[in-house]
Amino acid sequence: MARYGTYAGQKVRRAMREMKQGKLRSGRSGKRVTSRKQAIAIGLSEARRAGGKVPRAPRSR
Repeated sequence: MARYGTYAGQKVRRAMREMKQGKLRSGRSGKRVTSRKQAIAIGLSEARRAGGKVPRAPRSR
């Protein structure tokens, strides 16, 4: 059984493309995203918010 749905993959792909082009910006501050991990996290977060099949985000301690 797949952990992530196809919609999540599409969102991550879009976020990665924007990051490579230098157009992806983060939350409130609006700073440019340069980290690959952060781009993936943004894509998954958008997919999760839109109702895609994405596991729950890990809780920080």
